[in-house]
Amino acid sequence: MVTRHSPKETLLSWEVNITGKAARKAKLPGKMSKPVKFYYDLLSQPSRAMVIFLKLARIPYEDLPVALRNGEHLSEDFKNQVNRFQRVPCINDNGFKLSESVAIVRYLANKHKIPDTWYPQDAKKQALVDEYLEWQHNNTRITCALYFQLMWLKPLLTGKKPTEKEVDTHLQRVVTTLDAIENIWLEKTPFLAGNEVTVADLWAACEIEQLTLTPYDFRKGRPRLTAWLEKVRSSSNPHYDEAHKILKKLAEKTSAKL
Repeated sequence: MVTRHSPKETLLSWEVNITGKAARKAKLPGKMSKPVKFYYDLLSQPSRAMVIFLKLARIPYEDLPVALRNGEHLSEDFKNQVNRFQRVPCINDNGFKLSESVAIVRYLANKHKIPDTWYPQDAKKQALVDEYLEWQHNNTRITCALYFQLMWLKPLLTGKKPTEKEVDTHLQRVVTTLDAIENIWLEKTPFLAGNEVTVADLWAACEIEQLTLTPYDFRKGRPRLTAWLEKVRSSSNPHYDEAHKILKKLAEKTSAKL
């Protein structure tokens, strides 16, 4: 059940948790070293990508969900002890604190022995992955997130629908971004950085999945993107579906009301 909160009670950020799930320990196979503390929110796109990556790479971690809807990230304790920027995802690796999901994945890939496909060691292959991870900030990340806020989050919090002009402006930016993925990034290869799935695909897929909470059908007219998204999902399951379970439930309950 979705709980309504006033704008003063809820930060209008891209990483908002509606459910407030209880903390649990991640169960990963193999010998466990001292786990990295991982703070996240499953309605945060990069948080979902990080959860999937950590499980696929078999990196031990302590599962620490943050109820952003309750303002837990805005406390002085969170700022001083967890993340000075007061956002998720972030980690604390035996006293070493790091935020920003792309920085975190690079750090963990360098520190741990992970399957090479997710973040390749080869300089050229790695550069192609990084090319997308840098491109996404001003494209997939910002356009999908702002459209999600406009069409789902702000109406939920304020009860007010966006204007037609606002919808048209933000939707056009989403269309431009997704068309670039369809016609440029996926023009010659099945995945964003080549012939194998990488973290670039995980990060992109989690951003695009956020659009399921809006009325826009991002798959329509994009056969490459549609096929690619299914390949990313199948390559990372069951972790992909687990990370998106809450998002899917919210989409079923609320998107039809927009």
